[in-house]
Amino acid sequence: MSLDKPYLDVPGTIIFDADQSRKGYWLNQFCMSLMKAENRERFKTDERAYLDEWAMTEEQKQAVLARDLNWCMRTGGNIYFLAKIGATDGKSFQQMAGSMTGMTEQEYRDMMVHGGRSVEGNRHLGENGDAQPQNQPQGAAHRKKEA
Repeated sequence: MSLDKPYLDVPGTIIFDADQSRKGYWLNQFCMSLMKAENRERFKTDERAYLDEWAMTEEQKQAVLARDLNWCMRTGGNIYFLAKIGATDGKSFQQMAGSMTGMTEQEYRDMMVHGGRSVEGNRHLGENGDAQPQNQPQGAAHRKKEA
């Protein structure tokens, strides 16, 4: 039985706790395998075949193939393990974080240099909060949604 988790009411926030760890065990093991050059090459040669070697759920495999890190996190991925996917693709952590917030790399960098994300839209439920990328007022994804 899971413990009471008051942090679950923060929209867009995924806490990597024991439940997430159990859910994402094989996804995170796959990510760690990418630390070896030969595994990165095998993955890049045939991503689906390599993913099928792991006891991941189909949803986890689809999230990896889509390079949707927020989706990966919802299925149990830990961002520090998921960073191995970005590194395999030649992306910086800053580029990956930008993609997770709906911003370009430059928008994300500028936001962080200027003090971080606005509190608007990043509050608990009941405070009109929604931290999903498409609702971030400072990101390209939000501007696309508005257009």
